[in-house]
Amino acid sequence: MKIRPLRDNILLEPLKEEKKKGGIILPETVEKERPEKGRVLAVGSGKIDKDGKRIPMEVKKGDIVLFTKYGPNEIKMEDKKTGKEVEYLIAKEEDILAIIE
Repeated sequence: MKIRPLRDNILLEPLKEEKKKGGIILPETVEKERPEKGRVLAVGSGKIDKDGKRIPMEVKKGDIVLFTKYGPNEIKMEDKKTGKEVEYLIAKEEDILAIIE
């Protein structure tokens, strides 16, 4: 199944970073925080303003972005190759805070 975001929505792959404290890697269960960093997998065509003109998206596929912690919606899908459940996020462009370069 393919997901194609509409309007100003963005499909993100969450990037989870290992938490380290004093050189010790802490397991995910210690802190069950939502990620705030992700890779853009797909973008919509852009928002339409009040005059009916399309506003182009500022992010593109492949960008690594920072986003608001609780802005994006979680979706889960089965990966065709592995058969495992994979988690993605769908965010509005306004939820994106920065592009990491």
